[in-house]
Amino acid sequence: MPLENSVSGKSIVKPSKQRSSRLSSLAEDLIADEGPPFRARLHILFSQIEKEFELLYIENLNLQEKLESLGAAGAVSTGGTNSAVDRSTTYQDVADTDGVSNIASKSLKAKLSATGGKVKASHKIRAQTSKIVSSFKAQSAVSSMVREFNGHKDGVWQVATKIGQPIIGTASADHTACIWGIESARCLLQYQGHGGSVNSIKFHPHKDLVLTASGDGSAHIWQAAVNWDVSTRKGHSSEEELEDSDEQVEDRERLDVLRTPLCEFSGPGGHTSVVVAADWLSTSDQIITGSWDRTAILWDVETKEPLQPLTGHDHELTHVSAHGSQRLVVTASRDSTFRLWDFRDAIPAVSVFQGHTESVTSTVFTRDDKVVSGSDDRTVKVWELRNMRSALETIRTDAAVNRLAVSANGVIAIPHDNRQIRLYDLNGQRIARLPRTSRQGHRRMVSSVSWADDSCVSSNCNLFSCGFDRRVLGWSISLPKET
Repeated sequence: MPLENSVSGKSIVKPSKQRSSRLSSLAEDLIADEGPPFRARLHILFSQIEKEFELLYIENLNLQEKLESLGAAGAVSTGGTNSAVDRSTTYQDVADTDGVSNIASKSLKAKLSATGGKVKASHKIRAQTSKIVSSFKAQSAVSSMVREFNGHKDGVWQVATKIGQPIIGTASADHTACIWGIESARCLLQYQGHGGSVNSIKFHPHKDLVLTASGDGSAHIWQAAVNWDVSTRKGHSSEEELEDSDEQVEDRERLDVLRTPLCEFSGPGGHTSVVVAADWLSTSDQIITGSWDRTAILWDVETKEPLQPLTGHDHELTHVSAHGSQRLVVTASRDSTFRLWDFRDAIPAVSVFQGHTESVTSTVFTRDDKVVSGSDDRTVKVWELRNMRSALETIRTDAAVNRLAVSANGVIAIPHDNRQIRLYDLNGQRIARLPRTSRQGHRRMVSSVSWADDSCVSSNCNLFSCGFDRRVLGWSISLPKET
């Protein structure tokens, strides 16, 4: 039976696994079959394929009737009318790819044209309605991929930006973290101090320091003073500079490697499993770490000693995040909850929030004292920090949500398991979907995104994304004035 999914106003019909496997086996038989009875066998295969298309067509008609009945009650969006035609087109593409002639698809098209007048009429009506509705929507953003950072040998877990400097940092499953120049797209520094996957990376808000968390059960602080200005130097103004050009080329091609941290947070009283995330507190003299051992730990940076374990989650932690100016921390977990920890008083207070139905993958603070949470339940929720009994807005998507980011002007960038990146505002209104083609976009899961601050706008990159295709991409996002 068809499965109906009302996310983003689209209805999708998924054929049963039995029918899909049957189609694939028919195509394999067609390719492998050779000899005198080839034509007879071919006709049999075509007739069977046509029957499969007829069954799918009937299923789509049934779904279309349901959509129309729901549309009359005002419960269906205008985008779901084309599911039958779109699905038939998909199956046509599959048939052509497997080497099967388009005879069956032509037969299906004939049936659609002969008996699908009702579908066409409803499609025209809803297309006109869609134009009217779109006239009330805000202008969509203009986005394009303008930079690519290549070098990691395994998936990239997180990308981070540095305030006031045109550099980014990446944490990868290849056991390294890298600092990149945005203009040159070149790796300026590679940190090799961890003995496991580097799961998160955060720049110090004021100093040339980086905080990383790793699968080796530790968190490290290391020096990241890189000469990013040399990598962006262009041209020469004198003969002396021309003579030194070879040395400058060598400087650009040299990769600095760092293996020793300034501080290491592990050992007695520390985590007993993978450290999945870490962040600086607003005072910068403390850090917070979250682990698969179901705890978060508040650490003193100077003494490298754990100050307080934060317990209560029933399953592994997935993310930790600190407020930019107050001593507040949120921890997310696979137990479908996230917790707000308040360290402003002598006795810390904690609040538990249960707005999601599956693992909470990320929670971040906004500049106007809101919390945005993303989950594997395919939703993103916006919460008011002063009153978090229920979410202010719920954004429903079509795929699991990974480590999201919120810009200074309140635009949520949402990375998905299905390789998509979507932009929404804090009111839950969709702004744009970033392009994903053979030349632009990720080829596998997008694990993290990060916005650049206003000082780096001149670099033409204001959003960065990373994923398990080992790529880090820089995007140029032009937002409408209304946003």
